[in-house]
Amino acid sequence: MQMVDWRSRLIHPTGRAPEGFRSLATPTFRGSTTILRSAADVADHWDASQAPYRYGFYGTPTTLELAARIAELEGGAHCFITPGGQAAIALVYLSFVDAGGHVLVPDSVYGPSRDLATRLLSRMDIDAEYYDPAIGSGIEALCRDHTQLIWCESPGSVTMEIQDIPAITQVARERRIVSALDNTYSAGVLFDAFSHGIDVTMQALTKYIGGHSDLLLGSVTVRDRELYLRIGDVHQLLGMSASPDDCSLALRGLQTLAVRLDQLEKSTVEIARFLSAQPEIEQVMHPALPSSPGHQLWKRDFKGSASVFSVLFRENVSRESIIRFIDRLKLFKLGFSWGGVTSLVMRYEELSRVPPVPATRIVRFNVGLEATADLIADLASAWEAFR
Repeated sequence: MQMVDWRSRLIHPTGRAPEGFRSLATPTFRGSTTILRSAADVADHWDASQAPYRYGFYGTPTTLELAARIAELEGGAHCFITPGGQAAIALVYLSFVDAGGHVLVPDSVYGPSRDLATRLLSRMDIDAEYYDPAIGSGIEALCRDHTQLIWCESPGSVTMEIQDIPAITQVARERRIVSALDNTYSAGVLFDAFSHGIDVTMQALTKYIGGHSDLLLGSVTVRDRELYLRIGDVHQLLGMSASPDDCSLALRGLQTLAVRLDQLEKSTVEIARFLSAQPEIEQVMHPALPSSPGHQLWKRDFKGSASVFSVLFRENVSRESIIRFIDRLKLFKLGFSWGGVTSLVMRYEELSRVPPVPATRIVRFNVGLEATADLIADLASAWEAFR
């Protein structure tokens, strides 16, 4: 039909850019309403393999391309994108654990994941039990008839414990319990979760995939279609749509992931060795160092190490001295998160562990892409003032 009024032409324009533009960048598709071809096509379902692009909430081409590329990178069958890493953790919990269920969680798990289990799942009559991350096949003794999920996180948050994932997943398979792994440290590539028996992985794409501290995203990847269907329904019901703009940034970040991880590993190992030589340091918790607990498991299962590690100051070093040392740092910025281009440092007042750990003496470092020599000089200068 021919539109006469200019007001209608604003909404239904006929002017279009010429076709044929080809770019190396994935377009950023934004949109909520998706136009269907025919009334016969009306269907409201999240499963893109059944009915693609029924509503923008279920994912635009930008979102779904990122999901497909994460799945490909990790060697999984399907992937869902979430608004953040914590949302991805919640999605796994709520997809596989029912009221009255039991979940096993490593004692070294990411703090907000522990908070979610303790403060939210408990209200849903879900029992979260924390286990020694070094338990290996001994986890069999903790499994109950109503155990529905076994979480793993390797290395552990802050204290960097390496888990014997194949031993744990063998128990999970024998007892038909879903196993899940927070694989953020490995960016989905330094540890092959699915070949080691894991059923479901999640990442905070905020970290290494994004890589520049400017987005919030998460991902959940599964090994088969049955798990995909269970995750998909909950993903829809919880409204976990992700911004296509953030997805576009993550797609860009994927292109430089390899070179960033290579440089981060090299620089981080050098800095960890520098810190291990300081007399005030009791232990450096970096799995690539032979002196770090779990090193042999790391050497067996991992393809490399990443940018984050922790140090334990000696008992005679006071809390005030550690604070003074951190405040003297110039290139290492005081801030949460990790995996970006800027070096970070973080201290703790307490960490939930059994047995307890001396949290006030633990400092976590994230090494960025600054010159290694400059970062070591920054540490040395702070150390001089500290002493």
